[in-house]
Amino acid sequence: MGTYFQNILDNARKKGIVGQTSKEAIEWFRKNIRKTTQINTNRLMREEADKLVNSWSSVGIGKMYFVHYDPKHKKTLPYYDTFPIIIPIQRYSDGILSLNAHYLPPILRAKLLDALYDTLNNDRFDEKTKLIISYHILKSAAKHKYFKPCIKRYLGKHFRSRFLKIDPKDWTSAVFLPTENFSKASKTTVWNDSADMIDK
Repeated sequence: MGTYFQNILDNARKKGIVGQTSKEAIEWFRKNIRKTTQINTNRLMREEADKLVNSWSSVGIGKMYFVHYDPKHKKTLPYYDTFPIIIPIQRYSDGILSLNAHYLPPILRAKLLDALYDTLNNDRFDEKTKLIISYHILKSAAKHKYFKPCIKRYLGKHFRSRFLKIDPKDWTSAVFLPTENFSKASKTTVWNDSADMIDK
């Protein structure tokens, strides 16, 4: 993907980071992206217009996307993310069940990503690459415990933009970008609640 992601990948290569599935690579992305990258989400969507998917019904299961969202029940929710990074795992007639890694602090995102990469259908990180996951798979494996705070059901009528499809080669970078945008609570509050949920 354009400038944001290409710069990140170039910097990683300069540091000798090859690929993105090893624990060493994930740790490098976690430590470096958060402190060096400033992201304007609207600009990101504009610059990557060629990667936009028009409808929630067209997103791919096991792929990764950015999107703007306005929850139906936002008045009663303790907090919510208006720019989730979603990994759809199931499609319904009125929306999609997805993972949103923003609900985890970066150090736990790394653990989630490490577990999810074990489900890849291939290691080429090309257009055909996807995660082979379902709610049942996530719930049944102890190593996937980090998914619990991330599982969200999104209603199709409440998406407020098209979907920015993230190339598989940029997944690790995208997960650690500081694009979370929580309403009604700070990210620290959200992340503390998520850590408590995982520990229960």
